[in-house]
Amino acid sequence: MTAMTAPLKALDGTADLAALMTALGAGARAAAQVLARTPTAQKDAALSAMADAIRAHAPAILAANAEDVAEAKTNGASSAFVDRLALTEARVQAMADGIDVVRAIPDPVGKITESWTRPNGMTIERVRVPLGVIGVIFESRPNVAADAGALCLKSGNAVILRGGSDSFRSCRAIHACLVEGLRNAGLPEQAISLVPTRDRAAVGLMLAGLGGHLDIIVPRGGKSLVARVQDEARVPVFAHLDGVNHVYVDKAAKLDMAKTVVLNAKMRRPGVCGAAETLLIDRAAAANCLTPLVTMLLDAHCEVRGDTEIQRVDSRVKPVSEDDWSTEYEDAIISVKLVDGVDDAIAHIARYGSHHTDAVITEDAQVAEKFLNEVDSAIVLHNASTQFADGGEFGFGAEIGIATGKFHARGPVGAEQLTSFKYRIHGMGQTRP
Repeated sequence: MTAMTAPLKALDGTADLAALMTALGAGARAAAQVLARTPTAQKDAALSAMADAIRAHAPAILAANAEDVAEAKTNGASSAFVDRLALTEARVQAMADGIDVVRAIPDPVGKITESWTRPNGMTIERVRVPLGVIGVIFESRPNVAADAGALCLKSGNAVILRGGSDSFRSCRAIHACLVEGLRNAGLPEQAISLVPTRDRAAVGLMLAGLGGHLDIIVPRGGKSLVARVQDEARVPVFAHLDGVNHVYVDKAAKLDMAKTVVLNAKMRRPGVCGAAETLLIDRAAAANCLTPLVTMLLDAHCEVRGDTEIQRVDSRVKPVSEDDWSTEYEDAIISVKLVDGVDDAIAHIARYGSHHTDAVITEDAQVAEKFLNEVDSAIVLHNASTQFADGGEFGFGAEIGIATGKFHARGPVGAEQLTSFKYRIHGMGQTRP
């Protein structure tokens, strides 16, 4: 029986959800113990088989996704939401290619990051080890299933995936391919588990830790999901907060570059977490840049919101509210504001930003250095689009989120960020006086 036709256990209204979730956790824990000592070559063989399976079963994945998209449209989903949910042949190919990139990166497990010898002759090593069992709770983007599965496997972790109800069919189809890859490489299928129900109570059980089987939770989705995870989780959380991202156009910016970068930062995919939500323009650059940038966005069918200064540029500009400055639109909407130089831009970002991704457009090296040093975000860019906030673009192959906190990992969470470390000490019979 192929991966696409293998039965997937589903729940009905009488099933014991708590028992099922606990069993998922126990299976993942057993698989994690195997993965922690699995050789790199075996993990890479599984990843190669996963990528092959996704390519081979692309028609079935697309068919499942078409059902999800049709249901979302029937339920009145926004165009940005549908864009996050929808898969195309190119996006399915990109999923497989991303797994190949993950396979090709160095295995972080067992890497000695530091080593030193104490005066008493003991040698101390700090070595990377897997985190254990990772729970990934995500919403509309089904490709997260492939990204998370591949990264967790590469880093020696088992993973329990809980996709959004809107992408349920798509995730099942993708997960079947991942299981096929595990099976072909002789690894436990429980290394990558998928919660087989849309019941939201499953999320609560994961946040409670599945009886001690979960080591960490990674939320990947909107503000309400992340807030719930942070409020209720009894295990550590890789925080991925709002992507309230800014592009600051300095007086020393080249207009052509500013237009290209701003348009891409907002409109390439308005619903992704790296999309720009606020455009800040140096007041000293307004005469040259304000009208061309605002007009360009409006003509690209992006809603622009601004104060009276911005509204004077074009009658299509809508009034901005105080809440707009701290809003992640996830849609073709942007707020625009004039600021008094780089210090004012940095102050605005500090007040309203989410510490995710912010960019400066300028030819002034000192302004660029000041912005990059003083903006307290996980990712800061000079003369480049905020849409590069992506693990694949960093060379990680994929990511399971952009961590905006300051502990353990920050920015794109790839394979290396999914490891911790332990100390190994080599002695020759030393005792402590």
